[in-house]
Amino acid sequence: MMNQKLSEYHTGYRAYNREVLESINYNSNSDDFIFDNQFLAQIFFKGYEIAEITCPTKYFDDASSINFKRSVQYGLGVMKVSIKYFLAKTGIIKSKLF
Repeated sequence: MMNQKLSEYHTGYRAYNREVLESINYNSNSDDFIFDNQFLAQIFFKGYEIAEITCPTKYFDDASSINFKRSVQYGLGVMKVSIKYFLAKTGIIKSKLF
């Protein structure tokens, strides 16, 4: 729903310009896995663009992962953020997130 071309939305491995960080109310975001998705939605809502630089990713047994219940919560949270983004962008609702 955000209509942005990114190779992935979920790792959180990014660098941001100071202007972006100062213009986004990231303190209102979750302290959980959904933070990254909320932050990206806020950036896109403000009209900023994101450029990607590829980096290798390796997954191993000790890497961070979440159990099934939390992954379902995360998935539903991503959908909720996307719907809020769409509704706020079209002017149907106002959201504290944006």
